[in-house]
Formats: sequence, structure tokens, C-alpha cells
Amino acid sequence: MYITLMPPFHPYNITQYTYKQAKKLNVRVTPSRNKTKKIDVWKNGKVVASVGALGMNDYPTYMKNNGKSYAKTRRRLYKIRHNKDRFVKGSRGWYADKLLW
Repeated sequence: MYITLMPPFHPYNITQYTYKQAKKLNVRVTPSRNKTKKIDVWKNGKVVASVGALGMNDYPTYMKNNGKSYAKTRRRLYKIRHNKDRFVKGSRGWYADKLLW
């Protein structure tokens, strides 16, 4: 059983998409304790990364608010913009790419 310590209010709700992606990567996600990030990524009981700038949208948010076509465009642009840091396995950029995009 895991106990999640989180702030009393967190402005980002983790989506089912992100939970599904986390399961594929064998990590656990919780609302971030860092007030500027969306989620904390846990592996083997330790936080390995805090990812997702709070205030910025991500793929599941765009899907919900703007539809699939627009979300795919935003995803493509995100991947171009972050091309240099999203391929280093285990890095914050890699986790952001895999979990939020």
C-alpha cells in the first residue's frame, strides 16, 4: 500500500492517459510536491523526476479541451521543440515526453 503525501490543493488533475503511460513504464505518478510542476514520477519508492510545467497544457489536456486533431498538432510541435532532451532515457525530458505527450 502506498501513502501519497500531497499538498492540500493541486491545480493539475492527473489524467487516465498519464496513469496508463506510467503503468507501461513501470513507474508511479502523483501530483507534484514541487509547486511549479504537474507530476512526480516514482520508481522503487523514490521520486526520480518532477515533470510538466504547471500552467502549460499537455496532450491529454489538449485532447479534452480542443479535440484530437488539435492535440496531435500540439504533440508534433512539442516533440520538435524538445527533440534534444526527450531521448535521454530516465531524464525529466524523457519522462515528460512519455507520460504527458
